[in-house]
Amino acid sequence: MANALQGNLFKILPLRRPNGKTSTERSGTFSDNIKLPIHRWFRYSAGFSATWVKETILNHNARIVLDPFVGSGTVCIAADEAEVISYGIESHPFVFRLAKGKLAWTVNIDNFKQTIFEIEKEAKYMRLKESSEIPSLLAKCYTKEALTSLFMIKEAFLKTASDLSEDLRSLVFLAISAILRPSSHVGTAQWQYILPNKRKAKVLTPLEALTVQVSMMERDMYQMQLAVRDSRATLIQDDARTLRALPDRAVDLVITSPPYANNYDYADATRLEMTFWGEVDSWGDLHETVRRFLIRSSSQHAAKDRLNLDSLLSEPVIEPIRQELSKTCRDLADIRGTKGGKKAYHTMIAAYFADIGQVFHALRRVTKRNGNVCFVIGDSAPYGIYVPVEKWIGELSVAAGFSSWSFEKIRDRNVKWKNRKHTVPLHEGRLWIRG
Repeated sequence: MANALQGNLFKILPLRRPNGKTSTERSGTFSDNIKLPIHRWFRYSAGFSATWVKETILNHNARIVLDPFVGSGTVCIAADEAEVISYGIESHPFVFRLAKGKLAWTVNIDNFKQTIFEIEKEAKYMRLKESSEIPSLLAKCYTKEALTSLFMIKEAFLKTASDLSEDLRSLVFLAISAILRPSSHVGTAQWQYILPNKRKAKVLTPLEALTVQVSMMERDMYQMQLAVRDSRATLIQDDARTLRALPDRAVDLVITSPPYANNYDYADATRLEMTFWGEVDSWGDLHETVRRFLIRSSSQHAAKDRLNLDSLLSEPVIEPIRQELSKTCRDLADIRGTKGGKKAYHTMIAAYFADIGQVFHALRRVTKRNGNVCFVIGDSAPYGIYVPVEKWIGELSVAAGFSSWSFEKIRDRNVKWKNRKHTVPLHEGRLWIRG
């Protein structure tokens, strides 16, 4: 199969900006988005360049676009800017709410400003009931004064929430969620994990942070509403492995960045925000509240589910890669015994590709026969054992009914060995799949 597949590879030319420079090297990073209207409202690092997404949509003349792992909404917002229909699927319940907030850019600006004004006014004169049951994470991350102010803002919002339209409620929810990091004195790691032992030099009071956030959102809404008439995006809280809510053969183009098989815990990335809203009380709550709905891409998930390697390797969906996958997973099981942490990478990797195989069967059903799919993806090397992610995903896509795949490298990863757990060079790129 491998030789036939290689003969079928198709080439996608690099996209070019108006000044002639290619955007290839930027397509796999979210960093550009923190300066872009709407996208910058909430920093959710798992993502990719919105500018590249818009370019790709326009270059493919796509009419209907899908992101089955939409995160905080990058693809849907870019599709709105390109004025095309889009669907965004997200299974993380809290991140889905953030995406709904970003896609509520169509709300009347005066209504938004008035609602925030009333919440601030209500919060200033609110009396909170004394409570000794403050979650430990919040107690570590805020001064007593900051936490009291945040709780008053939250209670003022909840008091008025039922009177707001769904879009306005989502917009305000996002605005309040976005001030939690600026008004905390503790640090945030690169991938949004909280660092309680690290102190920041600059901290805003909650009301100062809210003023800054709302002012930015007002400007962005005005700019977007001036340029685009309305949103054509539909957000759905659903599972990418089934895509139950989408009709057959509806989508022209799929653009996404699925979870990487690199042990990043997507549930933990928003633990501070979810704790503030009362959705979790501790790290231990994350599995039932979030992680169990997600693609199995972290060892915490695999360990909690107590996965069995033999059962995973017997799943029919991984048949095209079973032999190679089995060897890698057995090697991981062997090396696990020599490591202090004994992380369940062996079952995590097997479960990850079983899940991705299901995703492609679902994508084959909803994608038009001549449609294209682009996965921004990186390879992996848990415990230093290399996993050829793009190759195995490509083979799973063909087994699901797509015609061919090709990979275009964007950048190298894991090339600075200091403080790294292994010295296996990795890369990131765009996996293109033709219908």
